[in-house]
Amino acid sequence: MDAQPHITVLEQEAVDALVVDAAGFYVDGTFGRGGHSARILQGLSPAGRLLAFDKDVAAIDVASQRFSADSRFQIVHDSFATLSNQIEALGMVGKVSGVLLDLGVSSPQLDEAERGFSFLHDGPLDMRMDQTRGVSAAEWVNTAEESELARVMKDYGEERFAKRMARALVAERNKAPIERTGRLAHILKEANPAWEKGKHPATRAFQGIRIHINNELGDLEAVLQQALEVLAVGGRLVVISFHSLEDRLVKRFIRRQEKGDPIPRGVPVMDSQLNKRLKSHSKAIKAGSEELGNNIRSRSAVMRIAEKIA
Repeated sequence: MDAQPHITVLEQEAVDALVVDAAGFYVDGTFGRGGHSARILQGLSPAGRLLAFDKDVAAIDVASQRFSADSRFQIVHDSFATLSNQIEALGMVGKVSGVLLDLGVSSPQLDEAERGFSFLHDGPLDMRMDQTRGVSAAEWVNTAEESELARVMKDYGEERFAKRMARALVAERNKAPIERTGRLAHILKEANPAWEKGKHPATRAFQGIRIHINNELGDLEAVLQQALEVLAVGGRLVVISFHSLEDRLVKRFIRRQEKGDPIPRGVPVMDSQLNKRLKSHSKAIKAGSEELGNNIRSRSAVMRIAEKIA
């Protein structure tokens, strides 16, 4: 299968929602291959600034090549979960005009077999977005308890046959370590008794393992609260999610901050006392027909926009 070139999802829509001040300070929490960053920089004046994050060394290399000559741009090789520390070091807490989070895995990560993300390309079973640290998928799959394997595939992959798959993984790793994506995909496929039409039977399990290996939901929970603290009043939070677990987290966070502090029923409180901190902008936005025609991976993208009001 030929590698699909990386196409930035909801590129113009996200930047239009994000950039409210051309001279502002912005954060791109997931640089990827720089599509959103490039568009943000196009919309900034010489006084504007952009701080980007990425766990992937390959993404850092791309950033260095593309934007090294732009003094408005800076990139950090780390998770966006370190947002508060980075912004505090720059003295910009409460002064950030916008934070963009484009979640999920980039096309190069999926298409490069040696990264170990895809069940369609046989390669070393890695799955780490940052290959310089942490435990690889192979290490985890070959050492985790059966119950832990099942929990991860069920909770993060929403795989209903997680227990069967976990049993199969333990049985097969006892014969020989599971070290390649092709073998993992085959074991999971054989353990799945009810294949969904149009979906590889290992899809959900692979997703669950990847989310666990990279602590994706934990990092997302952390950065949402941090983004709220570093944003200026009037600043925007823009998040593009690619599966229901991410979107549910984002949706609940925005709704909670819109409603304000929980108050016991019957307690008389003025609306101004509820500590409401965000206001959502529009309904969830999805890719249009033209983008869907150009990039099938945009079909699951959901973008949510919120503005800090206090």
